[in-house]
Amino acid sequence: MALLMDVLPEQVRDWTDMLSCGAYLWQPGQQGEKEQLTPGRLAAPAGHLILLAEKLNKSALQSSLQILDEAGVQVEVSGVKRVAERDLLSLRLSAWSPALKSRLQAVADDWDLACVPALPQADKPGLVLMDMDSTAIEMECIDEIALLAGVGEEVAAVTRAAMEGSLPFAESLRRRVRALAGADAAIIEQVIARMPLMPGLIVLVEGLKAMGWKVALASGGFTPFTGHLRQTLGLDADFANTLEIRDGRFTGEVLGDIVDAEAKARILVELAARYDIPLSQTVAIGDGANDLLMLAQAGLGVALHAKPLVQEKAPVCLNLLSLEGVLALLQAR
Repeated sequence: MALLMDVLPEQVRDWTDMLSCGAYLWQPGQQGEKEQLTPGRLAAPAGHLILLAEKLNKSALQSSLQILDEAGVQVEVSGVKRVAERDLLSLRLSAWSPALKSRLQAVADDWDLACVPALPQADKPGLVLMDMDSTAIEMECIDEIALLAGVGEEVAAVTRAAMEGSLPFAESLRRRVRALAGADAAIIEQVIARMPLMPGLIVLVEGLKAMGWKVALASGGFTPFTGHLRQTLGLDADFANTLEIRDGRFTGEVLGDIVDAEAKARILVELAARYDIPLSQTVAIGDGANDLLMLAQAGLGVALHAKPLVQEKAPVCLNLLSLEGVLALLQAR
């Protein structure tokens, strides 16, 4: 039975029973006919569009359908779900392109979206690799250390430049760490004690564990903080930089290789190989310019509340939802 768009409830979550019989093809109104959904499936979908919000309204679909119609894309409405107390609507598309994703993103008002050629499968083994600062936690650890060491403004300015992509990450890290020289290393424990988790982090990690997925951190920050999160949350691995400490004080140096953009992308590939997981089943999450290579390498790259450069280049951007939105994306299919 066809469903007329103008009589569907305003709240998408109220469509669940109506769509329980299967998928529907969207039929744009022509020659006085009303827009409607008719039972059917696309023969060969070329992409996915997932609309997400705490409360998803019909206007999100209508705005998206207008863009898709102008682009000549056929649409299959394949299901409504509620995951982690968030609404999501899954669509399959007859065509996909980065330009289409950009046009859909431009009209997104009070919803997030993912427009991608493929999505990982929740019922198969997978891997999520997250940045830490401003992704897994709601702060930049080095900025907090610097604040307690009395060089907060100097270090925060360099952090902003690095995350926005205007300063090479390795150079920015060395510059910031040099500013800490002579400070009491006990500051680390003070920062750990007040480290705020990103909303949705625990929901995401618990959901991934229930799916049998691996979860790890790759951070341009420091090992005491990633190690604390790994132990507290039961993560599978963590990678970060090592601050040199002598006689209880920072020397202003970093030991070993720096975890920069290239290292994060390499860690993703190496972890996937270690756990025998195809790259198509990997997800990377980050917010800064030094996360872009990792996001591009993954099967699904998600920018979380990201800097403008990252918003422009990342495959998927979550701006309204937080980490629980990643779990919703993975369970959308």
